[in-house]
Order: sequence, then structure tokens, then C-alpha cells
Amino acid sequence: MQYCDWALKSEMEKKYHDEEWGIPVHDDRVLFEFLVLEYMQAGLSWETILSKRETMRKAFDQFNPSIIANYSETKIEELMQDKGIIRNKLKLKALPVNARVFLEIQKEFGSFSKYLWMYVDGEPIINQWERIEDVPSSTKLSDIISKDFKKKGFKFVGTTTIYAFLQAVGVVHDHLIYCHKHKNNEICKF
Repeated sequence: MQYCDWALKSEMEKKYHDEEWGIPVHDDRVLFEFLVLEYMQAGLSWETILSKRETMRKAFDQFNPSIIANYSETKIEELMQDKGIIRNKLKLKALPVNARVFLEIQKEFGSFSKYLWMYVDGEPIINQWERIEDVPSSTKLSDIISKDFKKKGFKFVGTTTIYAFLQAVGVVHDHLIYCHKHKNNEICKF
């Protein structure tokens, strides 16, 4: 079986590649989790994020935006003491801000999924990249979404972070053409 180059670094990344990355997500809680994971990852390896994901799930109330929206300064200080998570104070302080914006979008559009997927008319963008070097770190689409996210009040949502988010949740299908996930056309798993 052939894999995208980045997935060969560890078994954890290979499992994530096979079971999650690039499969279209429409569940709002999962979308919020990926958004948080992607902005937490900035400046770190994805393997670091995956190794801390379960601990972050527990620490961040299963990535429930309704709970996180009410995090206080005291809660942020408690999180700063948890060695099992990413302890970047600015990123942690962004949690309740981003949760509140996420909830506002849900209220306005009926779901965050509807809002996100409207950018691509509900259909994933299927790319045909031959080499890892061909895959961009951002695109016009991620520029547009990043700008809108920032306008709405999200923090840590630069275009590179947003492109990684779009890849992770299957809005953009960036498995390399020789990867078994591309060849098997597994993007249809909703």
C-alpha cells in the first residue's frame, strides 16, 4: 500500500492518515476539534499534536464549544499547568474566543458545517498532486476563509492554518495521486 509521504513518519500519523485525514466532516463538534488542533499545531509537528490529542480532549471538555465558550481566566491558568496539552497561553486564551465565534456561526447558519461547506458548494475540491512538494501551504480559498474567520473574530486562523484545516476535514482532498486513499477514492465516506 502506498501512502502520502508525510504519513510515513510514525504509526500514529499513518493511522490518522488512513482513518481521518481528508475524509469529509460534517459533524460540528468534530469540526471544532480539528480547528483547535490545527491552530494548536502551528509551530509544532503534527505528531506532537496527535500524541497530546486524547489529553487535550479531556482537558478541553471533549472539544465542546458550548462549555469552552465559558472558560474563565482561572480555567486557562489551570490548563497552563497541564503538561499533557499544548501550553501556549495565547493559544489557550483563544479557546473561549474561538468557541464563542463558532457558536455564533452555528446560530447564524444553522450549523458550522453548512457555513464551511458553502465555500465549496458542498463538494470537496479534489486535487491531483503528484509530489508532496506540489501541495501548497495555502490557496486562494484558504485566504478567503481565513479572512472571513478573522473578520468574525476567530484567533490563530491564518491562511496556512486554515488550509491545513480544510485538508484535515476533507473540504480539500490532497492525498497524493499514488496514495491508496486517493486511488480508492475514499473521499466519499461522509
